[in-house]
Amino acid sequence: MSPAAGSARAPVLLALPFEGRWLVQNSPARRVPSHGVDVLGQRYAIDFTGVDERGRTASEWGWGTILSTEPSERFVGFGRPILAPVDGVVVSVHDGETDHEARRSQLALVAYVAGQAGRLRDGPAAVAGNHVIVRDRVSQAFVALVHLRAGSLQVRPGDEVVVGEQLARCGNSGNSTQPHVHVQAMDSDDLRVARGLPIAFAAYRQWGPKGRGIRDVARGIPDERAIVAPVPE
Repeated sequence: MSPAAGSARAPVLLALPFEGRWLVQNSPARRVPSHGVDVLGQRYAIDFTGVDERGRTASEWGWGTILSTEPSERFVGFGRPILAPVDGVVVSVHDGETDHEARRSQLALVAYVAGQAGRLRDGPAAVAGNHVIVRDRVSQAFVALVHLRAGSLQVRPGDEVVVGEQLARCGNSGNSTQPHVHVQAMDSDDLRVARGLPIAFAAYRQWGPKGRGIRDVARGIPDERAIVAPVPE
């Protein structure tokens, strides 16, 4: 598909693509490019990692936490439903990438980071893993939800979706160190040439780092290391 017209534009307004509490990481509220690179449409991307009521990404620890890898199933967010953040049409779906072991250990992370250049050479699927791209009916931007669980995708290209409709489940596929969902808006559905577009989220509740400063936000970008959830109706 051709790029959406114009990249100098108001932020693409999204709903949070999940229920429950999630930790904010690599937020464009902290820096742009948010992930330190400006490739694959990631310029304004944001990551959300599922947490429990105590703000923990995983309730268990083991030797792998310190020295090696851990099963993805140990993490709170793994398998949580991922929902449509906009009304629109599904334009691209990719499934079949493996959900690999998670890495909190610094030793395991060093080896993983060393392989990032190779994953980039292998193409978008090796980085994004399993993913869905939806064309927003309002802005005409392309919204990608990335690192989804293998076999969990529930939509196909051409499907019309509405905000809150389940698309898939949170996974640990692609360039991911632990289960999370990566969200970005772009001017094209081709990750190889897409340029990232600014985003904002509607109607979320934010807990500041370490649970401080609870506030409801009508429209904004979640702060780095904050915890967010949809505002209860």
